[in-house]
Amino acid sequence: MASRLLCRAGELAAQALRASGPRGAAAVRSMASGGGVPTDEEQATGLEREVLMAARKGLDPYNILPPKGASGTREDPNLVPSITNKRIVGCICEEDNSTVIWFWLHKGDIQRCPNCGAHYKLVPHQLAH
Repeated sequence: MASRLLCRAGELAAQALRASGPRGAAAVRSMASGGGVPTDEEQATGLEREVLMAARKGLDPYNILPPKGASGTREDPNLVPSITNKRIVGCICEEDNSTVIWFWLHKGDIQRCPNCGAHYKLVPHQLAH
């Protein structure tokens, strides 16, 4: 049985070489578009593919990237996206501080960090799906 399979495989390989033309090189078939190792975009599926496609367009639908820095003043507050009417925020008041000051941020007016006075504003965010 095994010998018949080996013989049949050899015949198929010989046919492929004969059909490839005068150069004798068989056509290479691969999942990658140009042959070789597939890229992340070619093999990503599901949520990973959605995130990669959005990143290619310059979007961040799931808030994966860090927020854009703002000065934290009343005129230019730090924007905090949320799908609800409130969200908990952690503020590291000083650059070399190891303590995080946690406070609730509610929809509506601009609010301040109780420790350092940096301003934050809750903005509505819609999920991508």
